[in-house]
Amino acid sequence: MKSILIAGMLALLSVGSLFAEAKKIVLLAGKPSHGPGDHEFNAGCMLLQKSLQNMPGVEVDVHPMGWPKRESVLESADAILIYADGGNGHPAIQQNRMQLLDKLAKKGVGIGCAHYGVEVPKGDPGEALQRWIGGYYEHQYSVNPMWSPHFNVLPEHPVTRGVQPFQVRDEWYFNMRWRTDMKGVTPILSAQPSDDVREGPYVWPKGPYPHIQREKGKTEVMMWVMDRPDGGRGFGFTGGHHHVNWGNDNFRKIVLNALLWIAKVEIPPHGVVSFVTNNDLATNLDPKGKR
Repeated sequence: MKSILIAGMLALLSVGSLFAEAKKIVLLAGKPSHGPGDHEFNAGCMLLQKSLQNMPGVEVDVHPMGWPKRESVLESADAILIYADGGNGHPAIQQNRMQLLDKLAKKGVGIGCAHYGVEVPKGDPGEALQRWIGGYYEHQYSVNPMWSPHFNVLPEHPVTRGVQPFQVRDEWYFNMRWRTDMKGVTPILSAQPSDDVREGPYVWPKGPYPHIQREKGKTEVMMWVMDRPDGGRGFGFTGGHHHVNWGNDNFRKIVLNALLWIAKVEIPPHGVVSFVTNNDLATNLDPKGKR
């Protein structure tokens, strides 16, 4: 009887340990923006959540409209992704939210930003993103052309596990405003824009910018990760304008891997394997009228 009781207690402890080790990833989906099929933040986050639903030890919550109704949900997060409109309206720079995210980052919470979510005004907001993820999009310093970079060479990093070279047309930003010497930053997706891409027009403002034109032949970074001095991790991903691109297995996988990485979850040897159908892509779209 004693041995049975001990075995039962050990089993309960084991189950409790599994629950205690579950990592919580919070996806903050921005308010409806742009036309149908573009900036589908909520639908994109829902796809990422669905793609991680079978990952052991991982819990994924999606909060629409850019920020959770109760900020207390962020206190228990291991990682936070902001996929939303940026600039002056960036959800992370409203009210006292930068101070909250600084506090969470110091605790080691991972922070990721995708597409427009990597853009904030220079000054305190820009310095905050440099602390959290390593760099940011600065208006009229960085650029946002619509183009199709060839991601032919991928570095050896947990985030690239199982990712094959790929190419998709998107609004891939580049020329980020990096933290000093890119300390702690590792480029993940890099490619060389053609001269035509550098000459513009960019999506907005149209450009071209002389400082971008002068860098012909330079390799640019469209996704990066950062090991922060506080022990936490961050990443920036500049794609994500066209919702249909989440249907590309490699485009989706590299972001799913990054979410696990900033949450400090071991990434499988072949990366996160997920499947997305056309019906999945057409689900949870914002009500923006005809496609």
